[in-house]
Amino acid sequence: MTTIHTTIHRLGLLLLVVFALALSGCGNEEQQGQMPPPMVKAMTIKRANQPITFEYMGQTAGAREIDITARTGGILLERKYVEGSYVDENDLLFTIDPEKSDANLAQYVSTLARERATLENARRERNRIVKLYKDGAVSAQERDNAVTAYESALASVQEAEAKVRDARISVDYNEVRAPISGMTSKETMSEGSLVISNSSVLTTITQLDPFYVNFSVPSAVALRNRRWLAEGKMFLENDEYTLGLRLVDGSIYPISGFINFSDKRVDPQTGSIRVRGEFSNPDKLVLPGQYVRIFVKGAVLKDALLIPQRAVLFTQQGPIAYVLDEQNMPTPRPLKLGIEIEDSFVVESGLEAGDRIVSEGVIKVRPGAPVNVAQPQPPEGQAPGDGSAPDGQTPDGEEQ
Repeated sequence: MTTIHTTIHRLGLLLLVVFALALSGCGNEEQQGQMPPPMVKAMTIKRANQPITFEYMGQTAGAREIDITARTGGILLERKYVEGSYVDENDLLFTIDPEKSDANLAQYVSTLARERATLENARRERNRIVKLYKDGAVSAQERDNAVTAYESALASVQEAEAKVRDARISVDYNEVRAPISGMTSKETMSEGSLVISNSSVLTTITQLDPFYVNFSVPSAVALRNRRWLAEGKMFLENDEYTLGLRLVDGSIYPISGFINFSDKRVDPQTGSIRVRGEFSNPDKLVLPGQYVRIFVKGAVLKDALLIPQRAVLFTQQGPIAYVLDEQNMPTPRPLKLGIEIEDSFVVESGLEAGDRIVSEGVIKVRPGAPVNVAQPQPPEGQAPGDGSAPDGQTPDGEEQ
């Protein structure tokens, strides 16, 4: 009997627990049904001309890089510059032993003196024979021989004069001077070395002002840009690109540059087009060989429709955005996206100017379920509800 009562008592407790759980479940469902719509931010998109910047990796180079060679042979006597220093045009770099060139010059000067003496004798003889010929004392053959001897002596003098000039130039070449202003490299031949004329490289000078930046543009990007320009989808401010530069330390170079060369063929190994920019370098700050980030500016997309990246939801079917109606009911809209511009996408299709979209909180949105659009916070010092709004937003909370 006691067992029966105990069993009945336990069944009663179990029923009470089940009943309590049922009531709790009903309360939760009721509570869930009363949850407010999710809070989001919205904006109305519009078309506008949008500047775009293309960024590439580049490497600096001197505008000119010249191998300094000796134009005469001999023993390298002295280096006159400090390796790695900056030199100005016509600065003395090296001196070469002048003994051989001085001897050659002396020899040619002596030869010139002898040829001039021969010329003077031939001139006197010609004048004498010509006078005798006029008097009928000599034949025409003798006259012609005298004139020919004079002309031959004159040619010998001219040849000797040319050799003297060449020898003087060789003497001047014993001083190797900088043909341009720039930064020198390490010497390649030490003092005392035998220098071979026009073959021995002594050092290299690199011009620093201006400097070049070599970079490559993918052929697909170059083709797209040319097509956009031809179709009027894009135009260039001032009809040309301008260049900016971020240096290896992250700083922005303060002087703008320009494109001075663009190859007309695609490199088959890289699939890109070689481009070269030019920058002034008055402070000699930038050195050759540095890796930099180069910015190609000046292009503007005409009537571009932009959407913030945070407003795009990527699904298995592709990117979508939620468009809101007047009752703040969201509708998913498939998108075709173009290029990225900073933190936005260019919309190729799927949206139109004037569409009101969810700009923040897209992961909280469910199709067919209304949302609440957050009202903008008034600026500091402004009372709520005075009808004004922060820059970029309308009073109803829509970003512009």
